[in-house]
Amino acid sequence: MTEGPTAALRPALPGDTPVLAAIAQAAIFELTGDDYDEDQQEAWAAAAGDEEALAARLADQLTLVATRGGIPVGFIALADNRLVDQLYVHPDVAGEGVGALLCDAIERLAAARGAKSLTVDASDTALGFFQKRGYVPKHRNTVPRGGVWLGNTTMEKNVGEPDPIH
Repeated sequence: MTEGPTAALRPALPGDTPVLAAIAQAAIFELTGDDYDEDQQEAWAAAAGDEEALAARLADQLTLVATRGGIPVGFIALADNRLVDQLYVHPDVAGEGVGALLCDAIERLAAARGAKSLTVDASDTALGFFQKRGYVPKHRNTVPRGGVWLGNTTMEKNVGEPDPIH
């Protein structure tokens, strides 16, 4: 048997919102327990599961969906060609290259559209993932969600033409 790609990529469609919200919530509940307490997970998941807000947010962003067998298993959203606004992978496929595939694609698209660098506000859970991809921590943040505070780290990666001085 020949191994195919870890997933196929396609643009997000308006009808994807419910499944994308469900992927985000599953990822939050099943993957972030070592870094966030139950109250933080509940507040974060409630915000991620607001389908109306998610649909509005994704409509203004370049959003790619990773699928396996035609079923969405992850997504990434790029805001203003400079901010990786969301990256979620379903827990069933975590660690199988889906997140890397999504990031590779969005980084290439942003660079092709003229971006010199990308930033991300990485959750504590995703911090190591982004560091391995060459993102450099810039500063620590605390974000209010539903009456609790969540920590994350703003990170940046150069994706455009290399600096001619170096």
